[in-house]
Amino acid sequence: MKMLPPLFLQFGTHSRCLFLKKTRWCFLTTQYSVVRKVHRPGSLVLMNGLPLTFNRKYVGLNTSLKTRVSSDFDEVGHHDFGEVRVRFAPSPTGFLHLGGLRTALYNYLYAKKYGGKFILRMEDTDQNRLVPGAAGAIEDMLEWAGIPPDESPRRGGGSGPYLQSQRLAHYSQAADTLVQSGKAYRCFCSQQRLELLKREALCSGQTPRYDNRCRHLRPAQVQEKLGQGVPHVIRFKLESGAEPFHDLVFGWNRHEVAQVEGDPVVIKADGFPTYHLANVVDDHMMGVSHVLRGSEWLISTSKHLLLYRALGWKPPVFGHLPLLLNRDGSKLSKRQGDIYIQSFQKGGALPEALLDIITHCGSGFNSNRIGRRMEDLISEFNPANITTHSALLDLDKLPEFNRIHLKQCIDDPEQRGPLVGVLQGWIQEVYGTQVQEQDVLNAEYIARVLDLRKGHISSLSELVAPEYSYLWVRPSFSDQQVAVLRSVPEAKHIATLVVKLMEDRAVGEDLSVDSISVELKTLAKKTMNTKYRDVMKTIRLALSGLQQGPSVSEMMVSLGPSEVTHRFNRVLEQLSKLDSFS
Repeated sequence: MKMLPPLFLQFGTHSRCLFLKKTRWCFLTTQYSVVRKVHRPGSLVLMNGLPLTFNRKYVGLNTSLKTRVSSDFDEVGHHDFGEVRVRFAPSPTGFLHLGGLRTALYNYLYAKKYGGKFILRMEDTDQNRLVPGAAGAIEDMLEWAGIPPDESPRRGGGSGPYLQSQRLAHYSQAADTLVQSGKAYRCFCSQQRLELLKREALCSGQTPRYDNRCRHLRPAQVQEKLGQGVPHVIRFKLESGAEPFHDLVFGWNRHEVAQVEGDPVVIKADGFPTYHLANVVDDHMMGVSHVLRGSEWLISTSKHLLLYRALGWKPPVFGHLPLLLNRDGSKLSKRQGDIYIQSFQKGGALPEALLDIITHCGSGFNSNRIGRRMEDLISEFNPANITTHSALLDLDKLPEFNRIHLKQCIDDPEQRGPLVGVLQGWIQEVYGTQVQEQDVLNAEYIARVLDLRKGHISSLSELVAPEYSYLWVRPSFSDQQVAVLRSVPEAKHIATLVVKLMEDRAVGEDLSVDSISVELKTLAKKTMNTKYRDVMKTIRLALSGLQQGPSVSEMMVSLGPSEVTHRFNRVLEQLSKLDSFS
């Protein structure tokens, strides 16, 4: 973006944003009164010297006032955080799924785009729903996907620990601070009373909410109940007057939560925090500068901002990502077994293909093309382009994404090596003792097969399917297949011609598909009454035992002169034996 001559503005302590109104940049305070007008929209420089360059992004302040504002950093007035620090904070009550992978990816891209840090934090405070091994599996899948955290439970870091269950003292201290300052209180209401309130609200057609009864307990009453050991929680006092906040994606938002909700629990009876308190405390203590999370948390942000204000802490910048939905607009469900990343990994999906398809169906990039790798995603990532529209994911297109990325991996010498290793393991696992010639496990042979099949296969696992078994195991001919060979009058002649063709090759000479194709046409002309098509069918059957598959010339190049000769000599032997019995 072309930078215009900078204009210097002194930002007041209550600054909130800049917006475009009637072609002028207007500076707003909390009360939305204009205190400065700039008649030349262009480049603004903050007092700390960092530039803000504006492009056009739709942000709705309300239905009557439509504003457009963003920056290359897409952070209006929030450049004083220093280092960019973002986090992905899943709950290990299940394994990583596509929606979580997408949220983690956008955080990772934001960190890498702006030279920051990507933090993985496990929100394991719901002890009753924890799935054994899920925390480690989530980090495993992030690493497999190519988005490893800079700080995590496994890697450590300067802001640890990164398991919320190991940070209980921090939450307790924050809750005590809120109670002592009168911003929170102890609630002794029984579960039975809460259930009764809920039923009464539902019966009257109202939304269930706590009635804030314990907010009005006198100090002596609180001490009496504490002395009696009555179980209790700590609730945060919701106050009216929630301030508007600017979301990086959804623009200006404000939810007067005190009017629609009862005071929320921040510390449960078991001493563990709820999400609302834990995420605020952790984000503050870990120096998180930007919170990029799913749009389902947008309505809770005003509540979190009230907590920040009550604790006297500066909040981070918030950006809420639109939902990732099925192609038909239905919600991705964790009950769908195929949305878990481990399922895709086991099914042969490449991590590059998964990242590509979940970004291709959404927004946030300067282009939208298939085949982007991580370096492309980072360079093309632009938070200003994230829209509020849900991303519709069509998993039927994943094979095509996988095909394109598999071809790229095969073409990349550094990535081809690991693919060869994986395929070697699968060949041994699937075919085992059926492998008669150990040369098929050589890296050079497998790399040749991959090079010839790239662009034709969507998954590496296809190469160990029955239709490609001829690459690893010499075919055993059934009586029916032998009968087909014998039905070709010149079968022995064709086999002899192929053997001679291979023997005439210079030792060590590499075969090519194009040259073999030409020579096979010449070979077919040396037969008396067999059509070219039937010659190819005969050669294909002798090489693979199949009537369909890759071109005959590709089969011959894949197998190599020695193996082709061996297979046709065996065909000649079988045909000769049958002739001797007839």
